[in-house]
Amino acid sequence: MLVCFATTVRGLEQLLADELTELGASEINLVNAGLEFSASLDDIMRMNLHSRLASRIMIRLGFGGYRQEEDIYQLAQGIKWDQWFHSGNTIKVSTSAIACPLKSLDFVTLRVKDAICDYFVERVDSRPSVDKANPDMRIYTFLTSETATIYLDASGDTLFKRGYRRSKLEAPIRENLAFGLIKLSGWTPDRPFYDPMCGSGTLAIEAICYGLNIAPGLNREFAFEKFIDFDATKFAQMRETAQAAINYDQELQIYASDINRHAVEIAKQNFAQIKLDKYVNFGCGDFLDQVAPAENGVIVTNPPYGVRLDELDNLAQIYPQIATTLKRNFAGWDCFFFTGDLRMPKLMRLKPSRKTPVYNGALECRLFEFKMVSGSNREVK
Repeated sequence: MLVCFATTVRGLEQLLADELTELGASEINLVNAGLEFSASLDDIMRMNLHSRLASRIMIRLGFGGYRQEEDIYQLAQGIKWDQWFHSGNTIKVSTSAIACPLKSLDFVTLRVKDAICDYFVERVDSRPSVDKANPDMRIYTFLTSETATIYLDASGDTLFKRGYRRSKLEAPIRENLAFGLIKLSGWTPDRPFYDPMCGSGTLAIEAICYGLNIAPGLNREFAFEKFIDFDATKFAQMRETAQAAINYDQELQIYASDINRHAVEIAKQNFAQIKLDKYVNFGCGDFLDQVAPAENGVIVTNPPYGVRLDELDNLAQIYPQIATTLKRNFAGWDCFFFTGDLRMPKLMRLKPSRKTPVYNGALECRLFEFKMVSGSNREVK
């Protein structure tokens, strides 16, 4: 078994642990924005293909204490790199740290790169080239105050790059975050789903792919496909099994709208390009004018939230209007709002039944749940 590390959105660690357990992970240890676990190479292939929540899956190749850069060089040179890739592959080395006493992480990166190249030169008299833009192999060094860990990336591009979103708006949320919000909402494919501030449609696309059981990695490549021990036949069988498991006959009630007509057009293009447009009902208009598309269901949305004072003042006026719309038009719906504006419930004068901390990049946000039961919404004084 291999010791691995999977990164994710901070706040989704337990969801990822549950997901990877179903895909074969064992001995799981949760940390901020990730988890350590044990898995086989077959498990790692399966996780990359099927995980909707991971950002990246890496294999730990080296771990040890250090005092200076030379210790990290020796750690890296002691790894049997030629068991994983060839000298003809391109590499990129990155370093991150928490409370590291060394002066320069760039120098650490250089020394790890030197160790890998020296390892190959000593054995085959050739060395891998560096490609910072599109490497075959990504090597990550992580330092604490006393220990160094060296990982080999098995994913390649980050896993939230599903291969489907062709057109973007200015600030789309990442796909694994979008699915995490859907999972936290408890939505199931037999219930109506509505994103009234859909932007480029990421939440709706993730809901449909989940509802139809479309594996998120079906339309992309992975770094492990260039590993020396990669079993192409076995992975082709995994892809075929995943393809056969898609249920295009699943009946879904997915609704998406936005006040921005350009955003709706982009969302429509994105759905059409992946031939899923028949599963979504689009609308264009202000949420304050919307009525519920079904008797009950789940709203999951990422409303705009400002950081400038003028934007915050504007939002303070809009929030009470959103609350009025929810109470008037969405009785019977479970409504989830993901926002970095933690004033939202108070300004809406609605008490959330649940508030879950989840990060959007470095920004601390909340997923607020409002259960809109007719006549029983408790207001905040």
